[in-house]
Amino acid sequence: MSRTELPNVLIVSITPYFLEKGNLWFEKNLNKILEASQTQSFFEDNILYLEKGQKTNLSQILRKLDEMGYEKVLKVREPGEFSQRGGIIDVFSINSNSAFRFEFLGNQIENIEKLPQEITNEKEAKERIKKKLKSQKLFSDLKGLKADDYLVHLDHGVAQFSGIEQNYYILNYAAGDKLYVPLGLERKLSRYIGFAEPKISRLGSSFWQKIKRKIKTDTEKLAKELLEIYAKRETATRPPYSTAITEIDFKIANSFTYEETPDQIEAIEEVKKDLEKERPMDRIVCGDVGFGKTEVALRAAVKAIQSGYQAAMICPTTILSNQHFQNFKKRLEDLPIKISLLSRLRTKKEQKETVEALKTGGIDFVIGTHRILSSDIEFKNLGLLIVDDEQRFGVRQKEKLKKARVSLDVLALSATPIPRTLYLALSSLKDVSIIQTPPIGRVAVKTHILPWSEKVIAKAIKEELKRKGQVYYLHNRVETIETVKSFLEKLIPKAEIGIAHGRMKEKALVKIMEDFQNREIDVLVATTIIENGLDFPNVNTLIVDDATKLGLAEAYQIRGRVGRSHIQAFAYFLYGSHLAERAEMRLNALKEAEELGSGYKIALKDLEIRGAGNILGKEQSGNINQVGLNLYCQMLSEAIEKIKFKC
Repeated sequence: MSRTELPNVLIVSITPYFLEKGNLWFEKNLNKILEASQTQSFFEDNILYLEKGQKTNLSQILRKLDEMGYEKVLKVREPGEFSQRGGIIDVFSINSNSAFRFEFLGNQIENIEKLPQEITNEKEAKERIKKKLKSQKLFSDLKGLKADDYLVHLDHGVAQFSGIEQNYYILNYAAGDKLYVPLGLERKLSRYIGFAEPKISRLGSSFWQKIKRKIKTDTEKLAKELLEIYAKRETATRPPYSTAITEIDFKIANSFTYEETPDQIEAIEEVKKDLEKERPMDRIVCGDVGFGKTEVALRAAVKAIQSGYQAAMICPTTILSNQHFQNFKKRLEDLPIKISLLSRLRTKKEQKETVEALKTGGIDFVIGTHRILSSDIEFKNLGLLIVDDEQRFGVRQKEKLKKARVSLDVLALSATPIPRTLYLALSSLKDVSIIQTPPIGRVAVKTHILPWSEKVIAKAIKEELKRKGQVYYLHNRVETIETVKSFLEKLIPKAEIGIAHGRMKEKALVKIMEDFQNREIDVLVATTIIENGLDFPNVNTLIVDDATKLGLAEAYQIRGRVGRSHIQAFAYFLYGSHLAERAEMRLNALKEAEELGSGYKIALKDLEIRGAGNILGKEQSGNINQVGLNLYCQMLSEAIEKIKFKC
């Protein structure tokens, strides 16, 4: 297709008002629009009318395109983009089916041409732009911005933020280059979160456009792979679960000793609706430690069982599977539901009996470790798989049961939240329920970060024992844990002290935890084994004797093991004489995130501080480093939507 020379071109801003209009409307109302631009500030600010022979400053045109929301790229391909090479500007206006080229000679437009690339479906293109606008807004979270924070500008790349002056964000680039971004254009900015220090380039170089083009290509490839995986589950069907509300449902709800939070109720309802559809459920319930994710899982299991299916819950540790089993057994004891535990705590005979009963349908609900994934396990009619602490299981492990039965309903629970931006990017593929509301009466844990002190330890334990409470003392080295126990016995002679660590025989470990639960032990000296979801409401003081050895997310999870009732809880994170910079950053971040429900903030901070991690696979981590997690997720979200539109 040859290029056509034109005398003039109207370019309109990327705003909801203009996106609602068809391209023919702009042609019919051109004169009215131009008249309005002389008297009305909206039209003056949001249109660009360029004529052949017109004298105008090229840099002013570029700035106006930027302010009108157009994205600078290496080569224009879609509406809403522009590019520049020397005195040539290409623009794909949202009010046209084609791109235009403007050739400048000095400060004069020498020529205007219509370029060959065209869109075939104007309505579809505008829908994609609307979704892109929404996506940009969601991913541009600039709350709590501080000087020297890294920001990413969609058109110019990574910079350091230095402050806001006269209604402009000031961004510093390499070699002293500065960019002034008007307030109101925040959707072009996102906070940089990565695993390494970002590379800052000069303004105006093609470096950023090349990186962006490469990553757009990579995200489109990843989006295609993800969509292919989920398409298989989209086509799978199974009979919908029963919609009836039974006496069993009332009994389960009434046996819950807490009042459901609004978020919990919403998550329960979302799971219920999923199960009542023909398409298999694939939902993740993400919430802070102790915010009631397990209750959502129990209600789902009961619904599956009442609809004629078996349910299975897989846990990362023997202790956690045992605790879930004991709690659920108590809740289900007067109901016609058969529940069993499958783990190394059971004798070989008991395991064999359970395996046989799963085959014949003699067991409705099984809870266990990865033993459930063993090749000898067969179910008569497995309908629901619950994965507790899903981040602790590998993808292959989770996919094993899904592959065995494509129509399997999967409910994953996660207390270490993946950043919200990634969930937003994947939201069209995976259903997510987020529980952010703390249970009624729950009080935030008071956190103290102090140098190691015998006096502090003695006082903290004595204060807790005085109010008939119990203490976790975290010492994460098995080799010296007995020495620590002896030290505490001399320090607090009246206290009963126990030990728990992962190298103990499982039956001995479970016995210790049961003694602790029954309040026969006052102080439990333990390794990070206590991180795994254990729920003891009477334990309200935590002492970590070397907090510098813990990662931020790990420290946050462990702090969540106390303060699980209405009683004020305390956490003491102690450190030695020397505190390294990164360790200090971690501990300060932990203190900052003292309020309830701050797991999402922790997840982001952890990414910033750890300098490592790999959310979407090794081949994607380099891309995330180059553009930052927020912009990467925005690109992935847009790529998914683009491919879905084509399907």
